[in-house]
Amino acid sequence: MPEPAFLFGQFVGGLTAAMFLFMIAAGLSLIFGVLRILNFAHGSFYMFGAYLAWQFMRWLGPGTEYFWLAAIGAATGVAMIGVAIERLLLCRLYRREELYQLLFTYGFVLILADIAKIVWGTQQLSVSRPPSLSGSFEILGTTVPHYNLFIILLGPSIALALWLLMHRTGVGRLIRAAVLDREMLGALGANVGGLYTIMFGVGSFLAGLGGALVTPVKSIVPGMDVEVIVEVFIIVVIGGLGSLWGTFLGAFVFGQVLAFGILIMPRFSIFSVFALMAIILIWRPWGLLGRPLSR
Repeated sequence: MPEPAFLFGQFVGGLTAAMFLFMIAAGLSLIFGVLRILNFAHGSFYMFGAYLAWQFMRWLGPGTEYFWLAAIGAATGVAMIGVAIERLLLCRLYRREELYQLLFTYGFVLILADIAKIVWGTQQLSVSRPPSLSGSFEILGTTVPHYNLFIILLGPSIALALWLLMHRTGVGRLIRAAVLDREMLGALGANVGGLYTIMFGVGSFLAGLGGALVTPVKSIVPGMDVEVIVEVFIIVVIGGLGSLWGTFLGAFVFGQVLAFGILIMPRFSIFSVFALMAIILIWRPWGLLGRPLSR
C-alpha cells in the first residue's frame, strides 16, 4: 500500500495536469457551445501558444522576468490568429454540414503543423519558470512547487470568470440567446457574426494561454498539438460538450484517473481513461453535465 504522502503527491500531480487541460478544453467547449463547431485545430492553437511564448522570451531578453508578458502576448497572438481564421474562412462554413467543418479544421491542423516546423524547426525548446514562482513548499509530506499551485488556483478562476461572462454580462446574454436561436437573434438586429468572432477569439486565447503556461513544465515539440487534442476531446466528451462546469469536472476526473491509473496499470494507464469515457458514454451519451443536443 503506497504511503499517504505519495498518494497525495499523485493527487496534486493529477490536479495540476487537470487544470492545464481545463484551460484548453474550456476554449474548445466554449466554441462548440456557441458555434456548434468541433474545432480540430484547437490543439494547433495550443501548440502555437507554446512556440510564441518561447519566441517572445527570445525577443524580450535572456531573463525569465518577462515570462508573464510573454505568456499574455502569446495568448493574444493566438487569439488574433483564431479571429482571422474565423472571419476570413470558417464563417463561410457555418451553414454547411458538419463533415465540411471537420475536414476544414483538420486541414488547418496539417497546415499549422508545417508552419511551426518551418519557423521553429523540429528541435525541443523550453522556457524557465518565472522567478516569482520558482520555489516550493511542503504539505502533508509532499513537496508542491509554487508554479503548480498557481496553475491549480488559476483553473477555477478561469471557470468562474467564464461563468460570470456568460451569465452576468450583456454579451453573455446575447451569446446564450444565439445558442438557443441564432436566426431569431439576428432578426432582432443583433450582430450574431460579431458574437461568434468574440467567442472564437476567447476560445483561441484560452488555448494559447494553456500552451504558453505549459512551457515551464513541458518541452515544446512538433506533435504536441495532436497529443493534447486527444486528451481535450476526452475531457469534453466526459463532461458534456458545451458545458463549462462539465468540462471542469471532466478535466478533474481525467487528471485523477490518469494519475492513479499509473499506480494500478503502469503500462496501460491511458486505457483507464478510455474505459471511463466508454462507460460514461454508455450511461450518459451527452456527458456528465451535458444535455442532449436538439436539432
